[in-house]
Amino acid sequence: MTLLRPATKLTHRGALLLVAAAEEAARAMGVPQCIAVVDEGCNLVAFLRMDGARVLSIESATRKAMTAAATGKPTGGIAPDKALLLAEATSGRMTNLLGGVPLIADGQVVGGIGVGSGTGEQDLEVAQAAVAAFMRAQAP
Repeated sequence: MTLLRPATKLTHRGALLLVAAAEEAARAMGVPQCIAVVDEGCNLVAFLRMDGARVLSIESATRKAMTAAATGKPTGGIAPDKALLLAEATSGRMTNLLGGVPLIADGQVVGGIGVGSGTGEQDLEVAQAAVAAFMRAQAP
């Protein structure tokens, strides 16, 4: 019987790469964003609130990242009637707002990125751009 499993972990350099790529995408879009990166345990590893990003988006960006890391799926795909129940059952720690994307390496969820302060579609686009840069950086 195996009692331990190998784990791939997100580093702070990986988290900073994600934040930089998201910031670049947000600047190109002209939409200041809050950008949160968490590890597989939903612990905040890196965060940026760009000048002009909404203050209340600090919390939503972090919750999006946590939800993506915890579920291994992008946020926004839960049926609306279940989304409120999810938020209530987790004391608001999980959200169904667009803009959270899991970080997957070697088939393992290593964290999540959450972006907030634009429209949901803008938030998702910025998060996806950051994940694409993260995946390119891992390629041999």
